[in-house]
Amino acid sequence: MAVAVAELWETLKQAIVAYTGLSPAAFFTAVAVAAALYHVVSGIFAGPPPPPPRPRDEPEAEPLPPPVQLGEVSEEELRQYDGSDPKKPLLMAIKGQIYDVTQSRMFYGPGGPYALFAGKDASRALAKMSFEPQDLTGDISGLGPFELDALQDWEYKFMGKYVKVGTVKKTVPVEDGNPSTSPETTETAAAAEPVKTPATEEKPREVSSEEVKEKEAAVAAAAPDEGAKES
Repeated sequence: MAVAVAELWETLKQAIVAYTGLSPAAFFTAVAVAAALYHVVSGIFAGPPPPPPRPRDEPEAEPLPPPVQLGEVSEEELRQYDGSDPKKPLLMAIKGQIYDVTQSRMFYGPGGPYALFAGKDASRALAKMSFEPQDLTGDISGLGPFELDALQDWEYKFMGKYVKVGTVKKTVPVEDGNPSTSPETTETAAAAEPVKTPATEEKPREVSSEEVKEKEAAVAAAAPDEGAKES
């Protein structure tokens, strides 16, 4: 087969020389230059490439409304901002401080991984990283130092990322149907009561010497009369 290829190559060289008058090397060089020129010229005069397909128009997200300052609200009022109403901001509290977390609705809104915390003071749950209903409260009594440090980290994160919009109103515990009073209230009530002064004993009236003499004279005058009656 090698002999056949060599014979074919010799025949091709003879044909190139006979028809073009060029050596095989010059012929193939001319062919390469012609191909390069064709590629350059066709690139210059070719039309622009077709534009890429336009992506489908996606609806633009509406800008978030500015945070609204609520001031001091109760826990019941805070529950109204748990994300169930899309027209209201999404709020959450840590250690009694309320933050607007509307920008993270995908985390704290309905269906999000932290939706249970929305509309509540979830300080205890965040400190313990718990999703139990009994931990969804702002009561942090009895927590250990590691849990308090974790809660502090959460608070720093919220302070740096979200806007504070209010505070949770503290409730006073009620015992035996009577609201507990603070020491200041007790002191105020004590000050309002009138001070009762102890009753003083009446001192005996002093008798003058003239009155004593008059009584002695009256007794002396009555003595003869009584002696006459007895006789």
